[in-house]
This record gives sequence, structure tokens and C-alpha cells, in this order.
Amino acid sequence: MSRMQPLPNEDILYQALLERDSRLEGTFYFGVKTTGIFCRPGCSARKPKKENVDYFESIQGALAQGYRPCKICSPLTKTGAVPVWLRALLDEVHQSPESNFKDAELRARNVDPTRIRRWFQKHHGMTFHAYVKALRVNRAYRKMNHNSRVIDTAFDSGYESLSGFHAAFKNVAGVSPSQAGSQSLVTITQLATPLGPMYAGATDRGLCFLEFNDRKLIDLQIEQLQQRMKARFVTGKTQILSSLETQLAEYFGAHRRDFELPLDMTGTPFQVKAWQALLKIPYGETRSYQQQALVVGNAKAVRAIASANAKNHITLVIPCHRVIAADGDLAGFGGGVWRKKYLLDLESSTSNRTLSPRIA
Repeated sequence: MSRMQPLPNEDILYQALLERDSRLEGTFYFGVKTTGIFCRPGCSARKPKKENVDYFESIQGALAQGYRPCKICSPLTKTGAVPVWLRALLDEVHQSPESNFKDAELRARNVDPTRIRRWFQKHHGMTFHAYVKALRVNRAYRKMNHNSRVIDTAFDSGYESLSGFHAAFKNVAGVSPSQAGSQSLVTITQLATPLGPMYAGATDRGLCFLEFNDRKLIDLQIEQLQQRMKARFVTGKTQILSSLETQLAEYFGAHRRDFELPLDMTGTPFQVKAWQALLKIPYGETRSYQQQALVVGNAKAVRAIASANAKNHITLVIPCHRVIAADGDLAGFGGGVWRKKYLLDLESSTSNRTLSPRIA
């Protein structure tokens, strides 16, 4: 049995899977030894005998033991995906964040404000109203960077007073509206993937950030990138981020091999050269750090290459997961070696296949 934390008694776990107890979703996963498949506790598939079950605290543990995800319950389904009951409202919020979304208005739409607040707190670390305010400020920030007048931007953004606009803008952006031109804007959002949620950020020039939310010290990483770029990360949506979301779904669904996105790489000249070398590694193939160093033009720079890869801020799209140790060991990966193995297995298994039609 593989697990990172103590699980409940196995009798309790087995009873839960027999009863398809969805209340324990996310608490554990179970693998069936006779099929090599792992499932959620609420899976509707035929239940295995007790002696044929392994229990895992995480997807990572099941994958590490060689289990494949069940096609019926899809345990790799994207964590943090927007639920059906919230989709229409969230689409409207993204289209018109300046609209009125007070609790009374939500109730009039038959949407429970408490339910929304809990979902946003869990998946975005902020309330629904804080999320809407961030979207408003993001849109205002973009207008201010294009020389729009403060007073016009304030009222166009749904604020009834300049003082309220100034307070909200400074709280979210860290500067007053009149200082918006002193730093650039990175629009950041959260995307759901089969390997867990990711933060994605983009400037007007291109994608500049993509990382798994649970990466160690990710808050420090974002803070350092903000300082290096002289930018502020503000929640929002852009065409680049929407394209990224679509292309990630195609990639994980084996409908896409190459990402087609403009990139805004921030790093030293050597780091940028190292990242550009990563972009040359074909889908389904791997390279050693030594081979990457040769491409960069310095065969002795193996350690520097490893350091540059570790500081790659645009994971997956700039495929540092395709670099392994010379002896074949997977070595390190910021998102976790288990994710690296999953990505390499995905690419290896589909590299020689004809791509199926892309998602419409």
C-alpha cells in the first residue's frame, strides 16, 4: 500500500467503495490488483474482492505503483473544473465584470451566494466578490495602460465614485490608477488539468507563466517574477489564456503535440537560450542535460542547464519534462517526478499515432 498520510481502517475504506460513498471523494483512491486500474471511491464499476484492493491517499501514489486511471470514473478528471451550475454565471462575469453581482442579484438568479463563496474560497483562495473585483481592476488596468482617463475608466468599470475606484484599484494592483503606467500587467488565471490546477499568466506579448499550484514555494516564485518583470499579477482573462486553456485540453486529450502560443520569456540570456533549446525537443522524445548543453553551445554547462530548467516559468509549453539524466533516471521536476512520468508516458504512447480530431 502506498500513501503519504495515514488512511482510515481498511474495513471502513472497503465499505465506502462498496457503497460508492461519494462523500469520501478526494480522501482516497483504490487500485484493483487484478486489472491494474485505480478508481475513485464512488466509481460505479463492478466492485473487486477485498483481497484484491490497494488503497492510496493520492493519485500520485496510485500512478507511482503503476496503476492506470479508470475510464468509468475518470479519477484524473480536472480538479477545480467549473461545475455546471456555475458556468453560465461565470461566463457572464468574465464578459461583464462591471455588472451588478450582489447577493440579492445572485439569489434572483437562483444561485446560492454561500455556495459560490465556498467554491471560490476552495478553488481560488478568495471570495466570489473579490474575484469579480479583481476582474474589474484587471480590465481597468489595461485601459489605464492605453492612456484612458481615470474618471472614464472608473465609471466604465462599474464604480459609482472615484474614491471607491481608487481604493479598489490600489488594493488589487498595489498602485494608484495614475501610476498604472509605471509597471506592466500580467493577467493571471487558474486552469484545471488532469494533473491538478495550474496558475497561468500572460502579458500582451505572450504567455509568461504556467505552473502547478502545489509547486513548492510557488508564492515566492510569483513574487520574484513580478519583481523581475516590474509587473503586477492581477486575476483576469485574455485571448492568450483562453487559447492556452483550449490547447492544454487538446494536449492532455492526445489531440495536440505542439503548443501554438506567443511566449514572453523573462530570464538571463543563458536561461533564455536554454529554454529555446527545450522548445526544439520533439514531442515523444527526451534529451539528457548534456545534450541540451551541446545545443546551447557549451558542453560543460550541464549544471547551469539544470539550474535554468529548474527556473523555467512556463512548464509543459516549454517542455523541461523532456530532459532526463544521462542514465535514464527522470531526475527532478518542479511539479513532481510523478507528473513528469505521466507526461512522458502520455507523449511516448501517442507519438507514433495519427492525431485524432481536435476539440471543437
